[in-house]
Amino acid sequence: MFKILDRYIIKTFFGPFLFIFSVLFFIFIVNIIWIQLGQFMGKGLTTFQIMKLLFYLGVSVVSMVLPLTILLASIMSFGEFGERYELAAMKAAGISLTRVMMPLLGVVTLMAILLYFFSNNIIPDFQRKAKNMLFNIAQTKPALNFTPGQFIDQIPGYMVKFDKIEGEDGRDLEGIFIHKKASTFENQQSIVAEKGKFVTPPNKNYLQLVLFNGYVFEDSYAGKAENVRLKQPDQAIKFDTLVSHFDVSEIINKAIEEEKITEDYRFQTFNELFTTIDKARKDNAKLVSNISSEVISQTSSVVSYMDKNKSKAPVKSQYKFDTIKTDKKLEMIYNAHSRLDNLKTTLDSKEQELTPSIKYFNKVVIYQQRIISYSFTCIIFFMIGASLGSIIRKGGMGVPVIVAIVIFIIFYVINVGFENVAWSGKMSPYLAAWLPNMILFPFGVLMTYKALTDSQLFDSEKYKSFFKPLTKLFVKDKEHKRYQ
Repeated sequence: MFKILDRYIIKTFFGPFLFIFSVLFFIFIVNIIWIQLGQFMGKGLTTFQIMKLLFYLGVSVVSMVLPLTILLASIMSFGEFGERYELAAMKAAGISLTRVMMPLLGVVTLMAILLYFFSNNIIPDFQRKAKNMLFNIAQTKPALNFTPGQFIDQIPGYMVKFDKIEGEDGRDLEGIFIHKKASTFENQQSIVAEKGKFVTPPNKNYLQLVLFNGYVFEDSYAGKAENVRLKQPDQAIKFDTLVSHFDVSEIINKAIEEEKITEDYRFQTFNELFTTIDKARKDNAKLVSNISSEVISQTSSVVSYMDKNKSKAPVKSQYKFDTIKTDKKLEMIYNAHSRLDNLKTTLDSKEQELTPSIKYFNKVVIYQQRIISYSFTCIIFFMIGASLGSIIRKGGMGVPVIVAIVIFIIFYVINVGFENVAWSGKMSPYLAAWLPNMILFPFGVLMTYKALTDSQLFDSEKYKSFFKPLTKLFVKDKEHKRYQ
């Protein structure tokens, strides 16, 4: 059973936790909107579809938002305890800081476990939905959006221009020009009308346009020889009323959530990723073997000679370079240089061929390991946040926010930096995924020790007294004029 003190500590922690999580989640969502905004424009998406896509994308940022929220909330809650002298009262009552941290450590550990299951079971499913939705939106043609006085080709197979668009919902038109797109061997057709009006058709897959007082210009070139085409007259048909139907099913029937992409490592769970990693490792080994064979075959004469001579006896030189004639020397040097230059070109091209495979393998490994490593980041951030909060003894949104942002930026820079190094193949991806935690964990232990020993880590007077002998060397003591 939780004691009254435990319930009070947890309640104090969850107040800022829920607020901070909401704010950070909103900030990350706004960042996603800013990046993806260009894909939404002009595609005729409903508000519900956009909100659903943002929700799918937002779920994947929980693994990054939660550790930062824990860091900031723990600094604020323990800072408030210190600012209101509640920590001092607890210590006076014989309650150690370790005892105060234990209930929240249990809560944060539970959050870390839930984050693992969330990242392993829920995020992959939403990643699949988000990626397929983004792909389908990118493939979707722009929605119908007519601008007066401009040629628009949004209607499939036609180019249209309306001089004026008026009336309810822009249904009334004036100065209409419609040109049917056709190849050289198809009939060409253009329609010109004084006025027109959009009418709601029975079938939503078609756009119905009623035209008044105009002409249809059409030729009959399809299937006719060149000499016949030269004699073929153009046809002009005058009409009082003409009803045209345009097939817009490609625009109306947008399968935004159809899952066309099913193969992606981000759609897999932790255990399923082992299969992908093994397959990528075998593919890379096979690729390296093929590249090695090609490079060796290019230098087969030298390699085969060295391979056959496996005895320990020294190799007898066939020629002495100094005894060769000058023109032969130049020819040999030129041939050697050309051979080395060709080999270097081959190695550079093979390196470019191998780099994407290495990068993909490292990406998969880092993604898999971060499913677990971010859970440990939550615990490390709590250790750092709770310790700093009890040392700083400042609550609210001032100093705690600045300290938390600085720590998170350091973590993020380390995280991204080692990730890029691992992608280039210069570091083990397993080490790159865990190194940020390995760097911050000793700092968290140090901060916890400082907090338990009531260290005056942020006491400015302490640092002034420490550097006072040094500052005396540069600052002269001034006596008061009255005593001179």
